Amino acid sequence: MDDYYYMKEAIKEAKKSLKEGGIPIGSVLVENDKIISRGHNRLIQNNSAILHGEMDTIENAGRLKGKDYKKTTLYTTLSPCPMCSGAIILYNIPRVVIGENTTLLGAENLLKNNNVEVVNLNEEEPRKLLEKYIEDNPEIWEQEIERVGFETTIK
Repeated sequence: MDDYYYMKEAIKEAKKSLKEGGIPIGSVLVENDKIISRGHNRLIQNNSAILHGEMDTIENAGRLKGKDYKKTTLYTTLSPCPMCSGAIILYNIPRVVIGENTTLLGAENLLKNNNVEVVNLNEEEPRKLLEKYIEDNPEIWEQEIERVGFETTIK
């Protein structure tokens, strides 16, 4: 298994969110070459303020031991926002693999400044999924971006 394999699994989660009427962002948490948790963006579906893909994945992992988080890699289709990056730092997840960061650049520097290894695969599929969603749902996207104060390259 490699980073591209696990990113494909995160993309499956993004597609699941899209099928549910949500924003297509997905994530998986991997320990010792095994997916231990999956999640996807549930902001729209659950009328939630915090269920980003990464947060959903961390929540779905349950209460792991501290030493277990230190052996994981989080795969996410989009660059993590400050909230998700804070959770990654809080739980000492040492490595984050990002599908792409051109549609939205999250808090990658925050992660790096806290000794988290950040790998950007610059994959086309998650970028196209999100670009299409933004094109089809500009009002929803603008509301979400305005809510968290982000700038996006997609208008």
